Amino acid sequence: MRTHLRKIGNSKGVLIPAAMLSELGISDEVEIHLEGQRLVVEPVNQLRKNWFDGYDASRDEAAWEELVDADADEWQW
Repeated sequence: MRTHLRKIGNSKGVLIPAAMLSELGISDEVEIHLEGQRLVVEPVNQLRKNWFDGYDASRDEAAWEELVDADADEWQW
């Protein structure tokens, strides 16, 4: 696909069609770098994407019950 560079302030930009962005899973951020004489645009690797999918907070309720109450007894020095 051939496209034109567009002036954006002192820089230039390339419009990427929505279909391409969707196919690559690109939403807001990209990584760009040079490989020889090529400009490479890649989706950002989101390390923690979907990290908490399937997380069940009710399973952690018992963990809070086991915490020590520091104010329950007077401390011995």
